[in-house]
Amino acid sequence: MAHYALLDENNIVVQVITGRDETEIINEISDWESFYAEFHNKSCKRTSYNTFGNKHLLGGTPLRGNYAGIGFTYDAERDVFIAPKPFASWELNSETYLWNSPIPYPADGKSYQWDESTTSWIEIPEPSIK
Repeated sequence: MAHYALLDENNIVVQVITGRDETEIINEISDWESFYAEFHNKSCKRTSYNTFGNKHLLGGTPLRGNYAGIGFTYDAERDVFIAPKPFASWELNSETYLWNSPIPYPADGKSYQWDESTTSWIEIPEPSIK
């Protein structure tokens, strides 16, 4: 089983579908990216469910940087999928194709959320149980 990202005219992922494995040949069809592109009248690129941060989670070869999701951009020059930028201050890591905050997430075991106005991590208080 393989997954394919359907792209709009701006290379934005509009749908991810499950399809034929690239090794399957059915009715002389072996180029499934082209088949699904024509069928859906959209550009189509294969994506790997097991690829995240430009690493294959099961030790295989990563495919296109990250598993595509709706709203991701397909960067044709790099041949990777990139998630939408979460905040203006974050920068794209050119090795993982993931967005990095300007300040690393605290490693103290507490929960935090990003505050773009202060470009800092703000601790989320633990709920009090009464």
